[in-house]
Amino acid sequence: MKPSLSWLDDPEVFSVGQLAPHSDHQIYADFTEAQQNFSSFEQSLNGTWKFKFSNNPQERPEKFYQENFDDHHFDSIKVPQHIELAGYSQIQYINTFYPWEGKQFRRPPYTLEDTSSMSGLFSQAADNKVGSYIKYFDLDPQLQNQKIRIRFEGVEKACYVWLNGHFLGYAEDSFTPSEFDLTPFIKNTNNKLAVEVYKYSSAAFLEDQDFFRFFGIFRNVKLIAQPSVHIEDLSIKPTLSADLKTGFLKLQCKINQQDSASLKITVKDAQGRQLFTTQKSINKDFQLSPIKIAPVHLWNNIDPYLYTLELTILQNNNILEAIPYQFGFRKIEIKNKIILLNNQRLIIKGVNRHEWNAKSGRVISKADMLQDIEIMKNNHINAVRTSHYPNQTTWYQLCDQKGLYVMAENNLESHGSWQKNSVIEPSYNIPGSLPQWKAVVLNRARNNYELLKNHPSIIFWSLGNESFAGTNLVAMQQYYQSVDDSRLIHYEGVVNNRKYEQQLSDVESRMYASPQEIVNYLENNPQKPFILCEYMHSMGNSVGGLNSYMNLLKQYPMYQGGFIWDFIDQALFVKDNVTNKLVLKYGGDFDDRVSDYEFSGNGLLFADRTPKPALQEVNYYYGK
Repeated sequence: MKPSLSWLDDPEVFSVGQLAPHSDHQIYADFTEAQQNFSSFEQSLNGTWKFKFSNNPQERPEKFYQENFDDHHFDSIKVPQHIELAGYSQIQYINTFYPWEGKQFRRPPYTLEDTSSMSGLFSQAADNKVGSYIKYFDLDPQLQNQKIRIRFEGVEKACYVWLNGHFLGYAEDSFTPSEFDLTPFIKNTNNKLAVEVYKYSSAAFLEDQDFFRFFGIFRNVKLIAQPSVHIEDLSIKPTLSADLKTGFLKLQCKINQQDSASLKITVKDAQGRQLFTTQKSINKDFQLSPIKIAPVHLWNNIDPYLYTLELTILQNNNILEAIPYQFGFRKIEIKNKIILLNNQRLIIKGVNRHEWNAKSGRVISKADMLQDIEIMKNNHINAVRTSHYPNQTTWYQLCDQKGLYVMAENNLESHGSWQKNSVIEPSYNIPGSLPQWKAVVLNRARNNYELLKNHPSIIFWSLGNESFAGTNLVAMQQYYQSVDDSRLIHYEGVVNNRKYEQQLSDVESRMYASPQEIVNYLENNPQKPFILCEYMHSMGNSVGGLNSYMNLLKQYPMYQGGFIWDFIDQALFVKDNVTNKLVLKYGGDFDDRVSDYEFSGNGLLFADRTPKPALQEVNYYYGK
């Protein structure tokens, strides 16, 4: 398999050599390791890497992945980190435009009946920055003589990967993990991992979110060993009886199996009491008859009760692999055009949230996440929309544990392809109904689902953000319907193309609709319950008038709340040359053009997580 730069130009090439997506379960040698949150199957590759920045593909060190390549002239970079924040490239914030607008003429491939622009669109582009990463490593002793994979938690925008001179594969979809099998080429010592990261590929047309446009390896990188019998994928499907008093737990596992083994299955309640245990011989597609739990304790945001599933792979009474996973019982449905959670009307008092740290951008820590959740809970915020991409998996685990309802959004926004200067003009909209853009968005839906399918906090799958509508979005909806009947499906963009409203979204979702517009919808034979996926734009002296929306909750059962835009400012700490103090800088403060300037500052919190006055208003009305 030989890599090709032409993949950057082609929307039909988005994954080469990647392992299939799977659930986010972690494996341990035993449950003592799990309690200590340490896995002897894992080896972190975070830290200092060798690095070379190039202004375009033609200037890159083309053979840098070869074992005998002389890299003494390379710099060093920290991983994870955005390349821009390491000082190598222009920091740029932009909202709806594509970042090259006004500088380079580009249209998405296969639009406007024109395919001639595809060749060289990004592979030969003078503005397509490149980061060439090298990491030398030895395998930790406990990982040696096992199957080994590498897991990149997040890489923007497109990457090629080699080990010891051998090409492994290519990946896009910046915000879901990419895994590659290292086993055929890995050595116990003196390994050379090479990663070539491009700022732009055809994926850039799908990732036009309202944020700072970074690139590089920005989430964790680790090696994972795989024992001779390994649970590759875990599907936990809790269901409830009609009276919600009895729970049924369905379990499915995909198992990579080289030897015979058995699987011990144990279910415990939140107090650690054993409710069920059994041991079964296993095969590659293992299923267990539903486990009955009665009486069942339901999960909701006030009482986020979690059970624990413990899976143990045993061979001659020796543990090969141990997996703990928390799960919860809850039921989300629409009855009589009203969203119900556990047979009670759902009221969303939510926010949109970007992953953000004022010092490190979208490279955030668990401490950042815990602080966000504490602020949300203290201010009566009960729901979060992961605008507009999958977050680190730790976030969903914390939402399970702390009790936040989650709208889990796909990594999709193509705003700049259908809205020009605030006018709807979809002549080259993607993904639209173009057959060449169908597989890539379905792949993103699959990545999102497979990774996060076991989290009770997720009550909505969101197909993406501001991407107009077409048959490819319908295909994404149909995919989710085919694999998951335990959640609702959300998509707002159909409001701009009503042709598809019967095929897209279980709810009527709008952005920034006035209270009167909501009333007009609800009093005109509404077909779906109504939510605001964005409202109360929190910029400047904002969030006044929130009471007008909260009053509607009392008047109209089909109105079910919404998500404030947004939770935290996007701004970066920079040392001021005059005062030598750290100051927060927004879009436009970095000589970035095209830029949307201070429009990145529309959070309830400043970028350092200091509350704004608007948060007091939210606390008062969300708490009533």
